[in-house]
Amino acid sequence: MAFTFFFRDRDCLELALKHLIPTVMGRSNVRVWDAGCAMGHEPYTLAILLAERMGGFAFRNVHIYATDYDAPLLKVVEAGVYPHEEVQRIPEEYLERYFEPVEGTGNGNGAGKYRVIERIRQVISTHHHDLQKFVPVRSHFSLVVCKNVLLHFSYAERVEVIRMFHEALEPGGILVTEHTQKMPSELSGHFTQIAADGQVFRKIEVAS
Repeated sequence: MAFTFFFRDRDCLELALKHLIPTVMGRSNVRVWDAGCAMGHEPYTLAILLAERMGGFAFRNVHIYATDYDAPLLKVVEAGVYPHEEVQRIPEEYLERYFEPVEGTGNGNGAGKYRVIERIRQVISTHHHDLQKFVPVRSHFSLVVCKNVLLHFSYAERVEVIRMFHEALEPGGILVTEHTQKMPSELSGHFTQIAADGQVFRKIEVAS
């Protein structure tokens, strides 16, 4: 499991949402796939950023699929409860707005556990999923984020996983990958990079 934390690579996620949100406002169903969600820091970060930028009414139409091969980690995501040390990087206004203290977990100095509020938890569903089977969890995603997994795969496996993401995205959908992972040359005609300073790509339709 790669090291991650709340609001990791926030600038990259903000860039993706800047291009995503104008295209999905007004829709009744906005699908997001966080592939390799680990303990949930990333999908919850995405949910909070979307809630901030979309407003309460539009945010209700968001559905984030949080997937991972490690099934026990999905239980952590479902609970949405994290120790004090894991929420310290969260901007204070977001911590106050989107997390609540868990009663009975403090030790007298405020270092207890925090739970993500229900409004954020309810847009996330967890699914056990193996990326190396090269079959998407479902289709017609507006956004796919995979930032903690690809570095562990061989080059050939990365090509096939990204090809799968292309198939899972809707026309014009957005893919976000790790800074260390460049788009394979075999797939250069499948995506266009949105900005030079971030691994954020828009899907290009490919003739069959």
